[in-house]
Parts: sequence; structure tokens; C-alpha cells
Amino acid sequence: MTPPIRVLICDDQVLVRTGLSTIVDAQPDLEVVGECGDGQTAVDLAGRLLPDVVVMDIRMPVLDGIEATRLLAGAGVRQPVKVLVVTTFNLDEYVYTALRAGASGFLLKDAPPSQLLHGIRTVASGAALLDPEVTRRLVGRYAARIRPSDSTEPDSPLTPREQEVLRLIADGLSNNEIAATLVISRETVKTFVSRILTKLGLRDRVQAVVYAYRHGLVS
Repeated sequence: MTPPIRVLICDDQVLVRTGLSTIVDAQPDLEVVGECGDGQTAVDLAGRLLPDVVVMDIRMPVLDGIEATRLLAGAGVRQPVKVLVVTTFNLDEYVYTALRAGASGFLLKDAPPSQLLHGIRTVASGAALLDPEVTRRLVGRYAARIRPSDSTEPDSPLTPREQEVLRLIADGLSNNEIAATLVISRETVKTFVSRILTKLGLRDRVQAVVYAYRHGLVS
């Protein structure tokens, strides 16, 4: 049998934390291995419990969720942990900053339990979870605000076709949707995505979306 996905829940509100844990633990393929109420404890527990996914709130005492995410999954972390940010705050800055810090996905707390469970499984599988609405409305708006005023960027290492695929990723399209749009096979799309991530030194599709907005490839 496949071992269950190990989940660490981090939220400073006890009732919310208990509710999330109850939902997750009720699934046969998921297991809550720990709970905590601040970001520093999340970092400490993750080092000891080795969870597959950390469900992380943003606003917490001692160490906020964004900085905790950076310590768990940010650039330079030797063994990054997959982080799914779940928060009541849907402000542009929080979304963009959390994703820049290394989060693999983002959900609001008012999302139904099915979306939470899907998010945990998606992130645990190595994929990224970024709703198209979040991509367009939140990430895009904030990234546009912080885009450098100097538009002179170094030559892109991507081919024109790869840039086209990257723009579609940034628009929130799945591999199947990209394949249908470009009239190519899903396997070809997967190859393009892999090349894009490798050439740009990115970890996953979430980072690719942030890169695309940050560098003005989409607006």
C-alpha cells in the first residue's frame, strides 16, 4: 500500500487548526503528523517530522507564514518542503509574496473542504496549485506593480514557442488546455514545460507564472 501523505497544519487559530486537521485526518490517504500555531514552530516541527506538505497560514505570531515558507521552501533550501498557503487574506501582496517565498500553492480558507484536499494532494504530487482567477486577478496585478520600470531585460533563453507556452501557463491553462490551444500533443506540452523550468532555473509552474508576470511576458 502507498503510505499516506504526511501533513503538518500551521494556523494560529485553534478552531481553524482543529477543523483543518479533522478534515485532513478523515481521508485514508492523508495523515496529520503535527499541528502548531506559529511559523517558527512550523519550521522546527517540519525539520523533525518531515511532512510531505505543510498547510500554512500567513498571519501568525513569532514568525509569519511567508517567512516560514521562505525558510522551508525558498531559494537555497537544501531539502525544500512543499507548502500550501491557506489564508483568509486574498490581497495581491500576500499571494505574490507567498509564491515568491516558495509556496507551491495558494487557497483561501473559505474554499470547500474538497478544494483543500485536492490542493494537498496536488502539491504533494509535485505539481503546483494556482487557481486561474488568482493567477490573473491577484498575481498579475501585484507583479505588474513591482515590475522594474526599466523594461530592458536580458535576452530570453526561451525559444518563441517556449515563450508562447509560458504565456499560456501564466494564463492558468493546464497542459491539456495548452495542447488544445496550440494543437500539439500533451506529451509535447510536458516537454516544453520541462525545458522552460530547466532553462529559467525554476522549480514548478507557480514559479513560472511569477516569472512571466515579473518579466512582463504577460499583462
